[in-house]
Amino acid sequence: MFKASIPRCFPKKTANFSNPFNHHSVSRFLAAASTQQSLPRIEDRPPEIIIAGRANVGKSTLVNAVLGRTSLASTSKQGGHTKTLNFYGVGPVPHKLVLVDAPGYGARGRPEWGRLFQHYITHREELKRIYILINGEHGVKDVDIGMLQMLNSICETSLQSNRPITLQAIVTKTDTIRSNAPTNIQQLKQAVFEAAPLCLPPIVTAATKGRFFGKDDVRWNMIEACGLGRIASNVTHT
Repeated sequence: MFKASIPRCFPKKTANFSNPFNHHSVSRFLAAASTQQSLPRIEDRPPEIIIAGRANVGKSTLVNAVLGRTSLASTSKQGGHTKTLNFYGVGPVPHKLVLVDAPGYGARGRPEWGRLFQHYITHREELKRIYILINGEHGVKDVDIGMLQMLNSICETSLQSNRPITLQAIVTKTDTIRSNAPTNIQQLKQAVFEAAPLCLPPIVTAATKGRFFGKDDVRWNMIEACGLGRIASNVTHT
């Protein structure tokens, strides 16, 4: 079984830096969008990041973990529970960044969810980074490869515009990986890179016994993605 090390990453300190994730109690749900017309306009237009992944990959669990809340994002053992783009303000108002939880893709996904997601990532000016979650136990499936390739193309195109978008992978559920699993973490990372060369090296996470390992790695990565701080050292997972 994979064991994630306790995160040891720190932001590069700046005079006016304030970690929005330190204010757990005031992070809040802002809006749910089911159509292009219902996409919200957040006051002051803070930077946004979006989390995508196959149904039941652990998106809502990750959202709750990084926001420091237990049930802000609704979770379910049944895949396909999230049916809208859900917007969460991080920290006190005015929010310094907004986290967006997307419906799952794959067998339990719906075409309209994909069209809304596609519209959001290609037109949302506030979007800074797309996170794609990969189930560590299942490895990179064909549907993941297709999504990685599409997102890589989106990011490549964005580099030629005034709205560059980056792509970051997060490996979830590594606590459930069996010792005889056909795909290990290194093979998974290689598969991600081959499908999406522009994708940043995956962050490895694990949720076990009420703890979410890798949570701080994800938080500082989001802070850096939104231009709010810079990571001074990387974390090695063993």
